[in-house]
Amino acid sequence: MIRDTSLKYTINEIEREKNSKKKKTSLIGKIFITLFILVLLAGIGVTGALAYFYNSVKHEVEGIIAHTVERSSMIYDRNGKKIANLLGDEFRLYAPFDEIPPRIIETLLATEDTSFFEHPGINVDAIFRAGIKDVLTMSKAEGASTITQQLVKNAVLTKEKKIERKLKEIFLSFELEKHLSKKDILEKYLNMIYFGSGFHGIKTASWGYFKKDLNALTLKETAMLIGLIKAPSFYDPTRKYDYSIGRANRVLSRMYEELGWISKDDYEKAIEERPVATRGSKTENTLAPYAVDYLMKGLSEKYENIKTGGYSIETTIDVDIQELAQKSLQNGYDILVKQMKKDKYSQDRIDKLNGAMIVLNQKTGEILAMVGGVDYKKSPFNRATSGLRQVGSSIKPLFYQIGLNMGYSGASILNDVQKTYEFKAGNGKIQKWTPQNYTKKAQGQVRLRDALANSRNLATLDLFDKLGASNLFKEIKRFGFNDISNNLSNALGSYSTSMINLARVYTVISNYGKRVDPFMLKTIKKDNEIIEETHTSSEELFSDSQAYLMIDILKYAVQKGTGTKAFNSQIELAGKTGTTDNGRDIWFNVFSPDIQVHIWFGNDDNAPILDNDISGGGFAAPVAGEFFTALLTRKAIETTFKMPEGVKRYRFDGDFECFTDISKPPAVTKSTIEDESLLF
Repeated sequence: MIRDTSLKYTINEIEREKNSKKKKTSLIGKIFITLFILVLLAGIGVTGALAYFYNSVKHEVEGIIAHTVERSSMIYDRNGKKIANLLGDEFRLYAPFDEIPPRIIETLLATEDTSFFEHPGINVDAIFRAGIKDVLTMSKAEGASTITQQLVKNAVLTKEKKIERKLKEIFLSFELEKHLSKKDILEKYLNMIYFGSGFHGIKTASWGYFKKDLNALTLKETAMLIGLIKAPSFYDPTRKYDYSIGRANRVLSRMYEELGWISKDDYEKAIEERPVATRGSKTENTLAPYAVDYLMKGLSEKYENIKTGGYSIETTIDVDIQELAQKSLQNGYDILVKQMKKDKYSQDRIDKLNGAMIVLNQKTGEILAMVGGVDYKKSPFNRATSGLRQVGSSIKPLFYQIGLNMGYSGASILNDVQKTYEFKAGNGKIQKWTPQNYTKKAQGQVRLRDALANSRNLATLDLFDKLGASNLFKEIKRFGFNDISNNLSNALGSYSTSMINLARVYTVISNYGKRVDPFMLKTIKKDNEIIEETHTSSEELFSDSQAYLMIDILKYAVQKGTGTKAFNSQIELAGKTGTTDNGRDIWFNVFSPDIQVHIWFGNDDNAPILDNDISGGGFAAPVAGEFFTALLTRKAIETTFKMPEGVKRYRFDGDFECFTDISKPPAVTKSTIEDESLLF
């Protein structure tokens, strides 16, 4: 019995053990199945969540595609020299992909994303390696971002390292490459990225650090610029040159030793090179600041994004002529200041002295130079365009021209005698006005030529008496002085206008009877397409032969009249000085066959410049003389005025006088004629 009982016990134990194992096996299976189901569900959930997340963010790629960066506009002179940069919040010179040399692309890919042309926007291997490294180091230092991802991050995302942001970056990068080509992505990236020192975009950095176009960069300079992307401040070549060089050398080493993208010779040459880096100004508005302000005043009203739209603005300004004008005006100003110091004027009074100068091509109206003051930093107010000053005797040639058009000539006789004029004042009372010449002396009878060349006020008023003031004022308004009143004092220069308007009206003489409108803007381009262009605008007011009569008289004024300090034997100049009461304004208005110049000095508070005598001939004319002397060494310009058909010349008292068919020359004999072929 005992034996049977023992056997039964053993069998029962075996059965129980078998049942236990079956239960365990069943439990493990259930657990495994449960875990599998959970993992599967989790996978499905994660996949679903990722799919949902992807679908919820992929539309944002449209923002990246449409994303535009500020493009700084550029102002150039007529010869393609840069005058100024216009910028908003960011300084960026935009470079289309075709403008970016392949060497820059190679250097960028070697440094930032070697497999750029192979991956679909993300580099899975790099992300996996970065993830392992982040886990091992317990940090989030490794980014493994492709260029596409960097573009996405810079365009629409923040730089914070969160899983949600990283996933968004990955999804958007993948989606972006479905819509943009690799070239488009590279173009956007290289124009968006920041290179330090306020320079946004590769073209800006090239100009800012090396003063070079992209295609002029050396391999070493390219490596230095691309090296900045990692840490612009740390590798700034103008502050941390050795760090910048070291970073560039590592880039070059990778390109040669690891990738084999450059030759040994190129590598060794680049390693030895030590480029000179400078920090360029973002504005660069030192060559013609008054001209830029004048230009921008008009453009800002027409183009709201003129500073940030990437416009290329070509002007009529000639930088070489601009520099000559600034230097000549400054030298004239310094001479005046020296005289004021010699006369012991206070510094406060000296500080109020200023000047302005305009140079234009009177045939086209193109403004070649504009100097609105002697020091833009002290005063940006543009006295050449915005200042209204009395013109003094500068206005006389216009009135005399009207006289010539009415039949007078340089040989006509005027009475330079003192008169008293009576007029009714605003209060109804009769008042008297007794004008005088600048010299305080009357000469009696004078030829019209001498009256104008020596700026005789009394002879000028006699011209008004002879021809009728209303006739002269009517015509001069037609010339362009629309707001002038019929007041005899205006005939002697009490009329006020701007220098640029005076220059406009003077072209009726210098441009042989055709008034031309001055302009500074030549073209505006956007993406190499002309969107605005200015053409010469002129109006013929009288014949070229009539204008030449005045040109000949004003030539005489420079040779023997009040403008002799501008005389230059190498070029014919025609000009007229101007001085207002008590020397508050001094002018010289002068032109060669194709260059017209206006010069002004005065105090900003309209006080007299000096307490003693001062004249345009004494201080403004020398500025013109210096300017034209220097100009002849720089530019090929016309030096001789052409006499039009219909003009005849006669000799009077050793001088030649010009006439036209409508002039009234005195009786002449064969001996007084310069050339028998010029007989009527």
